[in-house]
Amino acid sequence: MSAAVMPARFRPGWLLSLWVLAFMPLLLGLGWWQLERAEEKRSMQALIDQAGSAVPVTLDQAIGLPDPAWRPVHLQGSFDAQHVWLLDNRIREGRAGVEVLQAFNDRASREQILVNRGWLAWPDRRIAPAIDTPQGEQRLDAQIVAPSESGFSLGNESASDSWPRLISSIELQSMANQAGIELLPHVARLRSGSPAAFTLDWPALPMTASKHTGYAVQWFALALALLILFIWAGLRPEPDGDARP
Repeated sequence: MSAAVMPARFRPGWLLSLWVLAFMPLLLGLGWWQLERAEEKRSMQALIDQAGSAVPVTLDQAIGLPDPAWRPVHLQGSFDAQHVWLLDNRIREGRAGVEVLQAFNDRASREQILVNRGWLAWPDRRIAPAIDTPQGEQRLDAQIVAPSESGFSLGNESASDSWPRLISSIELQSMANQAGIELLPHVARLRSGSPAAFTLDWPALPMTASKHTGYAVQWFALALALLILFIWAGLRPEPDGDARP
């Protein structure tokens, strides 16, 4: 004879209950956090699209705005031929390279701003890449880049005194100290059609809103799986007595 089966009663046990109470809020919180990040990225992308389609202004006008991020600007002046930085570990289509950053003297505003001239392949690390500086006055179409999208962080200063300097991140004050110049607290990156530009296939946002939404779905799915496991374990019937032949 088989063992008698008692009617199912909800008895998940205290250990499983504590486990669910500990992890369920965490999983749900992570899901909601990813949804909030997705909304932030949608707002940021809308801001980028709106600012990027605005009428270009002079650098003097741009730095007078409350938030000049992503605003197109016209620069007119000359490059500082000596002070060039190479932002390392920039990958394009599987190829290693650098982004060329160079100080630019804007004539109208009399300010110096760091200009990102674009990406340059660097296949052989034993040979320094050749960086040509355009001579004379230049008229550049550029865009102010938000600090958070430029990889701003406390970077490592190059131990060498030679130029160009190889850096792993952009830290404007440190770079200004290296060069002994004053730089605006902004970075401008060149737009298509500008002279002095290298490859300008600027990467999109590091993570789009859709990716954040996908991660949120995964966290909510894990929370649902945990709830189903909790209910199944709590309702699983227990045999009454020992099985007998």
